[in-house]
Amino acid sequence: MSRVVPTYHQRIAQEKRAMIVTAATALFLELGYDRTSLARIAERSGVSRATLFKQFPSKAALFDAIVTESWSTADEEDPPPAGNVVDGLSIIGRRYAELLSRPQMTDLFRIVIAELPRFPELAHAQFSRGKMPYFESVRGYLLAEHEAGTVRVEDVDLAATQFLGMISNYVFWPTLLVPGWEVSTERVVQVVDEAVRTITARYAVTGPGAYTTR
Repeated sequence: MSRVVPTYHQRIAQEKRAMIVTAATALFLELGYDRTSLARIAERSGVSRATLFKQFPSKAALFDAIVTESWSTADEEDPPPAGNVVDGLSIIGRRYAELLSRPQMTDLFRIVIAELPRFPELAHAQFSRGKMPYFESVRGYLLAEHEAGTVRVEDVDLAATQFLGMISNYVFWPTLLVPGWEVSTERVVQVVDEAVRTITARYAVTGPGAYTTR
């Protein structure tokens, strides 16, 4: 896939946008969503108020950008093609573990949890713009495998939830509660492999793509 190289002005705009998002995330964590003004964000990020308002006319728009960027993946990270469920789930599982290991992902969830009582719309934004689109991509992959005959899944929503949950429950959720929680690369590989093995043991049909001991 060819990529369009950004012009100088586009690159500068992207850099300023990244600075704004980074500053906003830090201030939302530090002061809370309500007490953080766009003017303060502009000051922290080192851009003019006009530049900030041009990109983000409201705090809600800025928070949406934080959600979108926290859950973003590269264009080439679309769901793998159906045909071998072990390889496909292994790719998806590793990507998901990497995504959850990003510092900004932990920051995002901390902001949402802290502000949920007063600003439930933040949780809705996080779910609808971040979690749900990613979940739908995994759901779509499992549905494609079902149609290809490599798995037999009557409830793809449940299967996708099971798979992602086995990974996030070990790799991500403890980081919100346990100071200094870290998972080694080797352990992440093991967690993903076991999640793949569990899902394929439950859903894979006999034949190519079914789990075999390696």
